[in-house]
Amino acid sequence: MSSPSRKPASSGSRSRQGGSSTAEPVIAASAASVQWVTVDPELAGQRLDNFLMAQLRGVPRSKIYSIVRKGEVRVNRGRVRPDTRLNAGDEVRIPPVTRPEKAPAMVPGSRVQGVMENAIIFENPGLLVVNKPSGIAVHGGSGLSFGLIEVLRAARPESRFLELVHRLDRDTSGLVMVAKKRSVLKFLQDELRGHRINKRYHALVSGQWDAGMKEVKVPLLRYEMPNGERRVRVDEAGKSSLTRYRLLQSWQGYSLVEASPVTGRTHQIRVHCGWAGHPIAGDDKYMDEASLRAFRKINGDRLMLHARSLSFRLPDTEAGEGEQLTLEAPYDEAFARVLASLGRSA
Repeated sequence: MSSPSRKPASSGSRSRQGGSSTAEPVIAASAASVQWVTVDPELAGQRLDNFLMAQLRGVPRSKIYSIVRKGEVRVNRGRVRPDTRLNAGDEVRIPPVTRPEKAPAMVPGSRVQGVMENAIIFENPGLLVVNKPSGIAVHGGSGLSFGLIEVLRAARPESRFLELVHRLDRDTSGLVMVAKKRSVLKFLQDELRGHRINKRYHALVSGQWDAGMKEVKVPLLRYEMPNGERRVRVDEAGKSSLTRYRLLQSWQGYSLVEASPVTGRTHQIRVHCGWAGHPIAGDDKYMDEASLRAFRKINGDRLMLHARSLSFRLPDTEAGEGEQLTLEAPYDEAFARVLASLGRSA
């Protein structure tokens, strides 16, 4: 390994590996030496982990987090966290990383491309918003060949830039924003961090939700199961988390609630509902087995959580201030079928 005193690259986002001027191929056994990469202005504001994913294509996310935790990745020669936001001109030290041999990428078929194109409910020159189906991840990885973003890129090979603005769990359906320009991505992610984008979810929960319960505010801590699966629990050592609730409708044994997350923690709505005594129907991570079996008996076959609406402002243009937009996504057939079944039984 090269000495940490190696001179950084002087400009641009091109990296230098050893003394060679030829870029290392993606399907490489390893990088030759330490890389120093200068962050371009258009990448300012990007998280370090996402920046490294782009620089080290083919390297597992777990490996990237490991080299950051060990201090092998440095920004301006200092240790950093994976969620560190990069600034234009920052010098990022990337250590040599062994890359596994990469099997040929699976290209999403025309059928799934058509499904995703038909799920687009809004599009303009800088943004598209998709009503993501339940069961489709927003991106590939962890054993998945592709997700929503890879399908959209395959369907639109002419698009030079398509990036997720935010994420949804694989089994959650509903609205996902995809930026078509880096400037729009940065603007909307800043709006999210400033809590200026209103997100409302509909969740069918077990039991009778008390209409007086307007919010759940308890800290959440991420942890790993023995098999490596990531979970979340209420824990005083966790991060502060707040979800606001509104009761929409009740049936025997179930309630439909509107959940508005103020913070954006992993599995926040799911864990907050469970902590309140009303786990989300069909949640095989946080619902007990007896409740899951009861849900299956009413033909429930999915997580009953749906990102129903988004209210946000579009970026400003030369013509003036950006338009305020509110979008709403209809339920899919499986979600609507369960609600209809409850209505009939009532």
